[in-house]
Amino acid sequence: MKRSLEDNIIDIVVYAILLLLAVVTLYPFWNSLVISFNAGNDTAAGGVTLWPREFTLENYKYVFKDARLINALWVTVARTVTGTFLSILFTSMFAYGMSRRGLLGKKFYMILCVITMYFSGGLIPSYLLIKDLHLMDTFWVMIIPGLISVWNMIIFRTFFLGLPDGLEESARIDGCNHINTFFRIVMPVSGPVIATLSLFTAVGHWNSWFDASIYISNQKLLPLQVILNQTIQSILSFEASTTISATKQEFLQNAQSVTHKSIVMATTMVATIPIVMVYPFVQKYFVKGVLVGSLKE
Repeated sequence: MKRSLEDNIIDIVVYAILLLLAVVTLYPFWNSLVISFNAGNDTAAGGVTLWPREFTLENYKYVFKDARLINALWVTVARTVTGTFLSILFTSMFAYGMSRRGLLGKKFYMILCVITMYFSGGLIPSYLLIKDLHLMDTFWVMIIPGLISVWNMIIFRTFFLGLPDGLEESARIDGCNHINTFFRIVMPVSGPVIATLSLFTAVGHWNSWFDASIYISNQKLLPLQVILNQTIQSILSFEASTTISATKQEFLQNAQSVTHKSIVMATTMVATIPIVMVYPFVQKYFVKGVLVGSLKE
């Protein structure tokens, strides 16, 4: 079919808008990456935008000298892997039970679940509960409170309701109970929704810092985002101070290629790039997993 001039103009406008959105979205990340590889004293002069003017690795060398950051990186990786696996496991099991058509009181249970999406007990009651459960200053305080996601449960449940009834019937004929049916039949055919929700859950765990900053005082258990926040706050306090100690003066003299801004950017990249690298591997599941799980009923 021959395209009209109006169709071509619309395409140009649409692609121009998408290109503009892509640039606006990606440029801040790219500029932060560029500054992290640029000499700090040169960055302070301004004009560093699309490419490092004085390439250096000193910013990252300084960042990785901090033993706290390396330990926090491992804590964050452990939290992300463990939290994602357990959350997807328990949430999908909960959703499978909620998807059973013969479940008594299913609507009542669903209402209770939805209420928790909009209302919570508040910060103080949550803190007292965590304290009474003896989860303070433990690794599991970052895992157990968020073990079940109601939103993910709803998506899982809707996806399970869309599966053919013949799958479960054939499993029962072969002698499978609910547990065997769930792990051997349902989960293997739920790859797209599992991959999509796993990524969303992993990103949430990786970026989370508020819970750890409240419930954890042990420096060895702090995740990367908390250390990043502490680094930024200390640098802001340093820049706001009117006096500079001898140690700080020596630091500025001996490491002119490293500045406060370059350290922040390098630390930000260390905290961001690992989780960003996961996206290309599960991108193909996004639309299929979320739409199938949210539109079928």
